[in-house]
Amino acid sequence: MDIAKGRILVTGGAGFIGSHLVDRLVDEKPEKLVVIDNFYLGEDKIRNLSQAKSSFSSLKVYHQDAAKMRSMKQILKDEGIEIVFNLAAICLPASLVKPKWVHDTNVTIASTFCELLRKDYYKTLIHFSSSEAYGSAEQVPMDENHPLNPSTPYGASKTASDHLVLSYHKTFAIDASIIRPFNNYGPRQNEGTYAGVIPLTVKRILKGESPVIYGDGLQTRDYTYVTDTADAAVKVYCTKSTRGKVLNIASGKEISIKYLVSNIAEAMNCKKPIIYDKPRPGDVRRFFGSNSLAKKLIDYEPKIGFEEGLRRTIGWYRNLFASQY
Repeated sequence: MDIAKGRILVTGGAGFIGSHLVDRLVDEKPEKLVVIDNFYLGEDKIRNLSQAKSSFSSLKVYHQDAAKMRSMKQILKDEGIEIVFNLAAICLPASLVKPKWVHDTNVTIASTFCELLRKDYYKTLIHFSSSEAYGSAEQVPMDENHPLNPSTPYGASKTASDHLVLSYHKTFAIDASIIRPFNNYGPRQNEGTYAGVIPLTVKRILKGESPVIYGDGLQTRDYTYVTDTADAAVKVYCTKSTRGKVLNIASGKEISIKYLVSNIAEAMNCKKPIIYDKPRPGDVRRFFGSNSLAKKLIDYEPKIGFEEGLRRTIGWYRNLFASQY
């Protein structure tokens, strides 16, 4: 399981979590590192790979749709790929506007890589799920046996994809593991269309606007700093006992949206009052993850606490928006 000698493909590798995973994989000095991304959030997302490109000059980037079987087959063959980290997915907010497209695309991507693995085009799949597969907490902390009750088409697509990967493992003995990250935050989270709460709040405050909370702000999330998730993904690959299993990657701490937005406002010395707007469709009420299985199997322990992670994240967005506001 020596990743340092591997030929690795990261789908969705120019995205938020994907680019941090690429950075982490560069540290392992693999034989080959390849990224596939469709850049549907904008061609400028290539900037997310600037650090990796400067450290790993042979990094290759394909502008391709990971749902296209023929294209993926050809890339796997041409590059001699052995390991696939599958992060390619259309994001949750898009599923509230184009539900069928998001669901069908996400499931097709998972199906494509399961089928190519079954046909021996590569050796190992590490598939990225999402805590959205659970829906709102019915019991806490939420471990991997929590009911799967997604509340959005995106969540449904991740649930279906997980079932598909596990079914291929059981039926065809493919070498595959699933990691289920909770609410990742940190530098490079999309700040444009379909932006998350942290970049949106930072942007509003820099523009001199009031922060906005959708709903009462008492909905909770389990915030995990993105580099902790990237590190966990590498450990999952390197740990054979994770095969055929789903592992939560969570902080194990519950934080309300109100607390989050208030902390951002305080850190940025914002004096304007928070505005409360109507709830968003399908918004999960409560997330509070258990990372006990990840601790047991991969010795997972979050390295970046919430306050430190938030400080780093706000600083990164300040720099990004410095020339605009």
